[in-house]
Amino acid sequence: MRKRVYVAGHQGMVGSAIIRQLREQDEVDIVTRSRAELDLTDQRSVNDFFASNAIDEVYHAAAKVGGIFANNTYPAEFIYQNLMVECNVVDAAYRTGVKKLVLLGSSCIYPKLAPQPMPESALLTSYLEPTNEPYAIAKIAGIKLCESYNRQYGVDYRSVMPTNLYGQNDNFHPTNSHVIPAMMLRFHNAKLTDDEQVVVWGTGSPMREFMHVDDMANATIFVMGLDQDSYDSVTDPRLTHINVGTGIDCTIRELAETMRAVVGFEGELVFDADKPDGAPRKLLDVSKLRELGWSASVSLEAGLQQTYDWFVNNQTHLRVGAA
Repeated sequence: MRKRVYVAGHQGMVGSAIIRQLREQDEVDIVTRSRAELDLTDQRSVNDFFASNAIDEVYHAAAKVGGIFANNTYPAEFIYQNLMVECNVVDAAYRTGVKKLVLLGSSCIYPKLAPQPMPESALLTSYLEPTNEPYAIAKIAGIKLCESYNRQYGVDYRSVMPTNLYGQNDNFHPTNSHVIPAMMLRFHNAKLTDDEQVVVWGTGSPMREFMHVDDMANATIFVMGLDQDSYDSVTDPRLTHINVGTGIDCTIRELAETMRAVVGFEGELVFDADKPDGAPRKLLDVSKLRELGWSASVSLEAGLQQTYDWFVNNQTHLRVGAA
C-alpha cells in the first residue's frame, strides 16, 4: 500500500535532501507545497491542507534559520515564525489522523555550557547561548509539543536534533547564512578577485561539529522507519528527541583552513576577534543513534568538496535569502 508523505520545507536544504532520498523508495507518494502555495504560519490554511490530502507521514523540515548575525538581527521573527509553524503542523497532523511525524530541531537547544559531547539529557539544565536563544526556545517548544501529543493522544511523533548542517541547496547569503556557506562564498569571491586575505568572524578557537545534509536526510528517514519499540528503547517518554551528528568536531580555524584548500584560495586567513564567537564548543553525543545502528558516512573534506562543486555549477540557482 502506498504512503502519502508530506515534506514540510521541501525547498530548503534538508527538505530537498529528504525528498531526493525518498524518491528512491517504492510505494511513496511525496506531497509538497511551496511557501507561496501554503503559508505554514496560517493555522486555517494548514488545517485545510491536512484535511484535504490524507497524509500518512510528515517530515517537518520547515523552519526560519540563519547564522549568528541573522539570529541577533531578527529575534522576534525567529521565535514567532518557528513556533507558529510547529504548532500548526503538529496539531493539524494529529487532528487528521497522522500517526507518524518527525520534527527537525537544532543542537542550539542545549545550554551554552552543556557537557561535551552534549547528551539528550542536557536539555533544559542551564542557560542557552544568548545569540540564538529565541530560535532555540522555539525548537525546544517543538520537542515538547511532540512529547505532549504522544503522551496525551498516543501518536508517534519524534524529534531529531541535528548538528550544524551544510550542503546542496544551502542559503549562501553573505551575512545571514550559517558559517560554512558564508565562508565558502567569501573564499570563492576572494579567489575570483585575487584578494590577498579573507577575514573570518571570531577568534577561530570555538569548536563545531559539521554534518553533510545527505547524512542528515538519511538519518531522518532511518529514524522515521524505526519501529516504536526500537525507538523507545533508547529514549524516555518525557525526553524523546534524539541527536544526529558525526561525533567529530573541529575548530573554526581548522574549518577555514580546510575550506581554503577546497576552494583553492591562496591568500592569508585573518580572524576578526571583535566579532562574536558564540558557544565555545558544540559537539553532540550521538551514542543513542549509533546504538540504533546509524552513523554518518561523509567526511568534512569530502562533504565540502561536494558542496563547493555544486556551488560552482549552480551559481544562477543559489539561495541567498535574507534569513
